Amino acid sequence: THYGDARATVPAGELKVTVQIGAGTVTETVQLAAGQTVEKDVVVGVGHETTGATTYTPQDISNLLEWLRSDPEKHHAVLDATSLLGAMPWGDDFSQELTARACMFMPFQKAIGGVSGYFVATFTPQALRLIERNQRDPSWAIPRQLKIAVPVDPKRPLSGDRSVAVGPIYDPQGDKMLGGVINTYSALAFAETTFGLLRSERRLGPVENLNRRSTANRDAINDWVSRSAVLRLSVPDPERRGAAVTLLKVVDPALESSGLHTRIIARSKQLLGYEGITRPDGKHEPGLDVARYVNAFPGTPGDYRAWIGGVRAPDDIIALLDNLQYAYLRAKAAVIEEELAKLGECFPQPSNTVEHGRKGNAGRAYTVLIADLIGLRNGPDGTPDHSELRAHVEARGGVFHLGPLCREAVEPGRVHFSYQPDLSTAAEILQQTDKGQYDAVIAAATAIPEGAVFSEGGVRIGAGTGNMQSRSWGGPNGGGPAPLMNTPSFNSRATAQMALKAMLKVVPDLPVDALHQRVVDGHFDTATNLRDFPTEKIEGKKIAIIGYGNIGRELAKLCKALRMRVCVHARANHREWIEAEGLKYAPTLQDAAGGADFISPHTGLGAFEQARGRFANVGLIDGEMLSLLNDGAVVINYDRGEIIDASALEAALETGKVRHVAVDADIFFDGQTSSFVGPLVPYRQLALK
Repeated sequence: THYGDARATVPAGELKVTVQIGAGTVTETVQLAAGQTVEKDVVVGVGHETTGATTYTPQDISNLLEWLRSDPEKHHAVLDATSLLGAMPWGDDFSQELTARACMFMPFQKAIGGVSGYFVATFTPQALRLIERNQRDPSWAIPRQLKIAVPVDPKRPLSGDRSVAVGPIYDPQGDKMLGGVINTYSALAFAETTFGLLRSERRLGPVENLNRRSTANRDAINDWVSRSAVLRLSVPDPERRGAAVTLLKVVDPALESSGLHTRIIARSKQLLGYEGITRPDGKHEPGLDVARYVNAFPGTPGDYRAWIGGVRAPDDIIALLDNLQYAYLRAKAAVIEEELAKLGECFPQPSNTVEHGRKGNAGRAYTVLIADLIGLRNGPDGTPDHSELRAHVEARGGVFHLGPLCREAVEPGRVHFSYQPDLSTAAEILQQTDKGQYDAVIAAATAIPEGAVFSEGGVRIGAGTGNMQSRSWGGPNGGGPAPLMNTPSFNSRATAQMALKAMLKVVPDLPVDALHQRVVDGHFDTATNLRDFPTEKIEGKKIAIIGYGNIGRELAKLCKALRMRVCVHARANHREWIEAEGLKYAPTLQDAAGGADFISPHTGLGAFEQARGRFANVGLIDGEMLSLLNDGAVVINYDRGEIIDASALEAALETGKVRHVAVDADIFFDGQTSSFVGPLVPYRQLALK
């Protein structure tokens, strides 16, 4: 299945090597007509899967297997499996028999990444016996690192017997190495590869599943391309199209004789990567960063090469194809514009307001109230430093004001930011906002009262919007005109780290402060007193993480690093990603909570349920969930205070089912009633008790 027409025959000890290039398929190379004598000893199959240009058909494999069965001692096949494993579209029986009857090899860098110069190979028992015979009297010197049959007696390296039994051979039936390894690989890289493969097997199932998934991906591509206006498959025979890699070409009759094809393809790859393209009007279109490894092999009849193996879901493959077509069409438009520019066509420069995403009335002055500290850094004088915030606003064309501003006095056509981080009480805020003096507001912890009016919108820095009480907000649960947004990923890592800090305060349960003071006071002797402070490690403890959003994922990573047993309950469509991270997926809340030493919810309040008059996740962690925990468990709630049933938590604390609770929730002082309000209030009552 190569290109060309050359044939060459050379003697090589017991083997006759015939290099056959371009003479056809495996069917023609290994003819199997009844009664026909085949002189060939070894068939070497080169891996065309990597090019995406072709693969073996079921008939090819059937012919090859029949030839191998006819004389296993004399007939051998050596196949390049670099991109073949997990992408065998011939059915389970053929695939299993082929791996058993054929020798296979692959470059080791495909397993560990990088360039190693070594190969991993599998051999049939018959092939090993042949290797052993040949290496007793080789026709040429064999480099040490390539020797598979090595001297049995190291004192007689030249005259002694050689055997594969002491070579770098792994016996899968005995699950052991037959001999030593002459050249070792990176142990860390090898371990990472091994565990990565095991993780993929847990996620996707055995290699038979991978073969079926890769075949399904090939079928999905066939279907998508049949409906595409510009992309075609380079291999005309559907059975010969690769199941690991596909090769695509652009067919665009409108530009067939324009000479622009190569330029458009190059521009499209800039857009698919991170470089992007700059159009003649000066506007830069950022790279999509969706496909950086799409170059076709030189000499192959295609424009794009894409890896489509069974590890990827069909939706991912379709998304890739959509992006390829989109990038080509965008690049085509850009190149045509370049040609028009050469002919004198002019393209207007984009305005700065468009470049910065400015919307609305360009002649109007917009005002934004910033009602919280941003940056939380102190300057040299020990006071909060807002210099970075000012620079950020001004770099984007805004105007920074420290303190209140007069709407009538501000420059039109600009966005003006009023920085007032000291605002705290409802009265102070309403004095400046009750008549819509500001178009929008940005806040983090400051409570924005109902009477504050913002016609254009609000942003809460952080997850949740519980402190943003203005009646201006629209959306599913509000009747106002303005959108309300938040930044849930802004402090995800910080929140996860705080949750972990709360856990480490309790386990290991060593009274560090008391020990420190005893040492300082001269009342501690390691030999005598250390036994009075038994402790337990956090390693091996089970944590139930409820929800797998930004914070849940970050906390899971931290706990895994501490070698905890991490069990995550989340939506079923998250299961694949949870298990891919080496975490345990719990289908139900009960499965997660059962036998847990820690529980940490990260679900948010959920949707508002009109029928119940409350948010869906209020009381999610109730008495039943708490009863499933191990005795002396620790409850962490760095999400929303209402998620845990406070009365059930009080009962669990009294019985010892829960020994420690750490909560981070909002609490506000209501000046009118001289009392505290907010989701932290019930927990405060527990602490007071």
